[in-house]
Amino acid sequence: MSSTYTSRAASPSASYPGTPATERSVLFDNVDLPQYILVTGGLGFIGSHTAAELLKSGYNVLIVDNCMNSHRRVFDRIVQIADNHYADSPQKRPDVKLFDISYQDIPAMQNLLDQYTSWSLSGDRQSSIIGVIHFAALKAVEESIRMPLKYYRNNINGLIDFLSLLDEYNVKKFIFSSSATVYGTVADRGLPVREESCVHKPTLYQDKDSEQLAEQGCTGLTNPYGRTKFFGEAILADLAASDPSWTILALRYFNPIGCDESGLIGEDPKGVPSNLLPVVTKVMTGEYAELKVFGDDWNTPDGTAIRDFIHVTDLARGHIAALSTAQGECLKENFRTFNLGTGTGYSVEQVASTMETVSGRPVNRRKVERRAGDVGTCVAVADRARVELGWETQKSLNDACRDICNFLELNKS
Repeated sequence: MSSTYTSRAASPSASYPGTPATERSVLFDNVDLPQYILVTGGLGFIGSHTAAELLKSGYNVLIVDNCMNSHRRVFDRIVQIADNHYADSPQKRPDVKLFDISYQDIPAMQNLLDQYTSWSLSGDRQSSIIGVIHFAALKAVEESIRMPLKYYRNNINGLIDFLSLLDEYNVKKFIFSSSATVYGTVADRGLPVREESCVHKPTLYQDKDSEQLAEQGCTGLTNPYGRTKFFGEAILADLAASDPSWTILALRYFNPIGCDESGLIGEDPKGVPSNLLPVVTKVMTGEYAELKVFGDDWNTPDGTAIRDFIHVTDLARGHIAALSTAQGECLKENFRTFNLGTGTGYSVEQVASTMETVSGRPVNRRKVERRAGDVGTCVAVADRARVELGWETQKSLNDACRDICNFLELNKS
């Protein structure tokens, strides 16, 4: 890490102390100071739900988000969800703070890390940040095709600088927000994809009672966004191989939908949404006239693309499971990838129809040409997460549609 970085103020824009510095942490009774999980991009769709689940699970949380694609009000709603959870509990709500900075602002991040660093008598640096969950990335497939340098600058250059800084502060438990896009055209073969379909070193595995060899690399990445996630994983795999003190889990998301059952937070991106359900909700509310269905000639039963749609609360819980596994030092190796999906695929047509049924509102749709960078089918094999993380999904497509309707009802204004 270059010593030319200079520090500037990185004070939290809001603080809601629930675990005073004089108390022992709820989770970590063997230390005197509270310990924290740092969440970058923690006001975004997946980040906000994960921050809320972390608080409900007893973790103190530091959120970094410059609100480039999120809303400041989400922080207050995360706090409200946590307060509601602890309202009838003898346990105090954990501490949560928001830092309104970019994770790429190294001087500001350095200042933040300084605030949570202590020194031993021998001069060793110790951080009270015991883990990082990294969501802060650009993620629109179509935009990445039009603006690849923007994606490489944020998702790759930013990641390298951030990892270098964490290494300097000895913060080496890292949960990476990856994506099923790393599977490229392998996902389009009509079969569920397993982690060995994209590996960063030659890997032996069992398949149908026989031993198979997965060659290093991936096949047919269709867009720069997917490449940034593959490159990010490769960087992390190389880092872990070079330094065994790192513990890194890359979580490959499939298609998050739904929202917290309280309706307080949901998917509410700035600008034009690129994911399916935000567009569906805009059609339902009359903001959009119709849902454009990209392609009706895919090799699927109804011709529309099939995806593995996972409720965002289940996805958030997957991060808690990953963090617990990282803290327990029980990974098979210090870099490991995990699919987070349901293992069941639904077509765009099925999702739109389910939303119509649950909401009682029409979702007008029109078939248009396929969208650049898309594949026809992408469904997870999620056995590794079930076995090694002790995690599996609990919520259904109907649950997700119901929760979205609740979110819309509570946020009419």
